Amino acid sequence: MNNERSSWPAGFYIAERKNLLSPDIVAEFHSIPVAVAGDCTGRISGATGLQRYHQDVNISICGPAITVKVRPGDNLMIHKALEQAQPGDVIVIDGGGDLTQALIGGLIRTTALTKKIAGFIVDGAIRDLAEWADGQVPVFAKGHTHRGPDKSGPGEVNVPIACCGMVVNPGDLVLADSDGALAISPSNAESVLVRAKAHLKKEEAIRENNASGSSDPERFNSILRKAGCPV
Repeated sequence: MNNERSSWPAGFYIAERKNLLSPDIVAEFHSIPVAVAGDCTGRISGATGLQRYHQDVNISICGPAITVKVRPGDNLMIHKALEQAQPGDVIVIDGGGDLTQALIGGLIRTTALTKKIAGFIVDGAIRDLAEWADGQVPVFAKGHTHRGPDKSGPGEVNVPIACCGMVVNPGDLVLADSDGALAISPSNAESVLVRAKAHLKKEEAIRENNASGSSDPERFNSILRKAGCPV
């Protein structure tokens, strides 16, 4: 395949899969909730408005991103992305938030099962909800409809995209759970992991204090004093 962008017609492009994440880093992030990772990345990014379409609230997604940008209602390039996907990859789709036609459904789910895809994040609609419900292929999407997609393009694979307000680059580490989704640059993944583990320990100590009825009021009073409040 010729990956020189100038050789492709306008609106069409397929770049190679990109993954700079070590399997060990990805494995460790499986235990990090999106809310904790978001706290440790400044709470300034992440996808909003996603719905979980698998029934088990505890199922999450964690893996390197294959990004897809499509014309609303067209899934031609999603099929091309699946061709190059490896086990554990997350397919992240910029469908422009359009809900008039589904971008993925039961047939794509079957392909994803065979390819052992970690899951899908879709800024658009899906269909065949009964098939997605078991969570074997987790999916988070903006909405759903019975109307199926076109397959004519244009579209692009493995380019920077925007998905539900979240910037995702090919190869980013993508986390998703019932709270939302987050993309982390491979260059930041290790430092975010260190902070996230420390954050989890801090939260566990607070949780234990709260459960015992001995929460520390100084945690909040110090903030109020800095604001000039007489506490």
